[in-house]
Amino acid sequence: MSNDLKKYREEVSSFEETSTEKIENFRIKYLGKKGILNELFTKFKSVPNKEKREFGQSLNILKDMVLKKVKFLKSQNFKIEQTKVSMDLSRSGYPIHSGSRHPISIVTSKIIDIFSQIGFNISEGPEIEDDWHNFTALNLEENHPARDMQDTFFIQSNPDILLRTHTSSVQVRYMEKNIPPIRTISPGRVYRNEAISSRSHCIFHQVEGLYIDDEVSFSSLKQIILYFTKALFGKSKIRFRPSYFPFTEPSAEVDIFWGLESEADYRITKGTGWLEIMGCGMVDPNVLSNCNIDPEKFSGYAFGIGIERIAMLLYQIDDIRLFFENDIRFLEQFKTDL
Repeated sequence: MSNDLKKYREEVSSFEETSTEKIENFRIKYLGKKGILNELFTKFKSVPNKEKREFGQSLNILKDMVLKKVKFLKSQNFKIEQTKVSMDLSRSGYPIHSGSRHPISIVTSKIIDIFSQIGFNISEGPEIEDDWHNFTALNLEENHPARDMQDTFFIQSNPDILLRTHTSSVQVRYMEKNIPPIRTISPGRVYRNEAISSRSHCIFHQVEGLYIDDEVSFSSLKQIILYFTKALFGKSKIRFRPSYFPFTEPSAEVDIFWGLESEADYRITKGTGWLEIMGCGMVDPNVLSNCNIDPEKFSGYAFGIGIERIAMLLYQIDDIRLFFENDIRFLEQFKTDL
């Protein structure tokens, strides 16, 4: 029997083949269910006890040799197959079509980067909101027009559940869970029951910012907005116009001087050179109280930016509906901003 083992070892050592089929037949011959090794292991039971140790070691050596030989031949065969030329190398390659980011995503990322550099973190919240977080906590009275069915998408009533009309609801949730100092921005999608046109849509995106701390002043707000406009637009000439928001007092609209250097500038600024870009103000003490923050000790400012409006300004887009149509001809124009 030892002669048989020697013969098998010599056969395994000398076996060389590149055919996948013949390599597989060799593997089956030795390692198959009815193969040589299984037959030898069956005969192992009848081997005298004195010879079992030596015979067992020889069997294991043979099995190891077969396994290594099969693995080696298969790897060599794979390399050979890889080097075979099965195509015309002179042909031009297939074009690789790279995608592009949506302009809303591009602008949102830019705004987040700008405020992240000065310590603002990002907060997020649900798009389906309740009355408290969307209206009551933000100082909107029961008869406020925003609560009307014509302006808000209500999902149910008593209690009122609705699609959020601004990301200020995220700020309320953040103030309820965190203590000052608070420095956060809340980007997200919001919904309002508006007629769809080239200038308005029932879905749009906002980034709202909030800063709460000791002795926060309107001048601090002005410096933040000045920093933002210089970073995003490269323009530093801004003006504040008095305005009204239920959740801030005093409140203001912010305009940036866009200039009148082209026909497009005249069109988008209506001949004034000024463009409204955002609303802002000092957080109303009632809002702080509603969120369990002491208005006698803390103050803060808030601001809100419409992302579609900013994107339309940056890319000279004159129809807001283009953002929601997923027209590949429109989206491909933003590949350079990846």
